[in-house]
Amino acid sequence: MIIDGKIESARLREEIKKEITLIRKKTNRSPGLSVILIGDFAPSQIYVKNKEKNSKEVGINSEVIRYPKEVREEEVLKKIEELNNNKEVSGILVQLPLPDQIDKEKIINAIRPSKDVDGFNPINVGNLASGYKAIVPCTPLGCLLLIKKVEKNLTGKNAVILGRSNLNGKPMAQLLLKENCTVTIVHSKTVNLKEECQKADILIAAVGVANLVKSDWVKKDSIIIDVGINKVGDKLVGDVDFDKVKDKVKAITPVPGGVGPMTIACLLGNTLECFKDR
Repeated sequence: MIIDGKIESARLREEIKKEITLIRKKTNRSPGLSVILIGDFAPSQIYVKNKEKNSKEVGINSEVIRYPKEVREEEVLKKIEELNNNKEVSGILVQLPLPDQIDKEKIINAIRPSKDVDGFNPINVGNLASGYKAIVPCTPLGCLLLIKKVEKNLTGKNAVILGRSNLNGKPMAQLLLKENCTVTIVHSKTVNLKEECQKADILIAAVGVANLVKSDWVKKDSIIIDVGINKVGDKLVGDVDFDKVKDKVKAITPVPGGVGPMTIACLLGNTLECFKDR
């Protein structure tokens, strides 16, 4: 089974659109998303353009605030504070990566937790880890939704997460623990990396190494979620050697067209949830 992120994200966006339409009819109000984009890094430009397009399609009022690469940190922090206090803004997102003169930690901490649609603020991170209500980072949330399209009950499954980043690996572990999985995080310093991956009923690969996971790394009938996006020549590939793995496993996400579309759909969902909570 190829898990089609384009189809699943379209379904999720349609659900969000229906809910926003009902809310607007009752209250004459809509969620608002403000995205801060610094510099002209091409992948960020494309990603933000897709966010803006999808936001408008589901009825979210979207604005992109652009700054040159040389912008001072103080100016960005001032804008975030202004957005924090703007009642029309439900969610705030600062597109990463940031230029060297801007402290990513300061920026993330400046966004009010209730408007932190990326789920990166330490308050949301702590709430997720503690099992409390939290805004969940979009990529791991999208991964979980795709897994549950294949297997609704994950209790007792062995889940292996390849990568320990704050953006995906760590929050992914928290989400799978809540689903009663037995969770292992592996990384570049793990001994016997291949053997650990072979134990996985569910394997999430998010390290940014093209075609790292080979056919003999995975268990028969496992579920493979490939978060990696790597350029090899003029082709985009994931962290999993898709062509050699796909016939062995129960289900797998392609790259592109797997996790990526779900990330944006979950961002829209987070924006709606922030709006409703306020």
